[in-house]
Amino acid sequence: ARIDRVGAYAARYAAKNVVAAGLASECEVTLSYSIGVSRPVSLQIQTFGTGKISDFEIRERVKRVFDFRLAAILRDLNLRYLPGLSPEGFYQKLAAYGHMGRMDLEVPWERTDKAEPLRSEKP
Repeated sequence: ARIDRVGAYAARYAAKNVVAAGLASECEVTLSYSIGVSRPVSLQIQTFGTGKISDFEIRERVKRVFDFRLAAILRDLNLRYLPGLSPEGFYQKLAAYGHMGRMDLEVPWERTDKAEPLRSEKP
């Protein structure tokens, strides 16, 4: 799995859940990785002024709810096994209309199953 793509999926998953939790109406999550380091060396949250709480507090909640280690992302989003679940070619379908915002496909990074844990996290 390519770390840049895996990181993009994880960032989308986190951002979508921040919005679904009602913490902001817009959210951009940026992850930066370094060779030999299992966790991101940088996690940035930008809500463009739409946050109901500070971007710093959203970042702290995201850090507590999501595991951004590569192996954890592969596990949590089931990325190793997705191609085998789709006989027509899972990644082939994504190549035509993009990877993000695909409500026509059940892609795991579009789930909002972490919205409630984000909402109920205490400062």
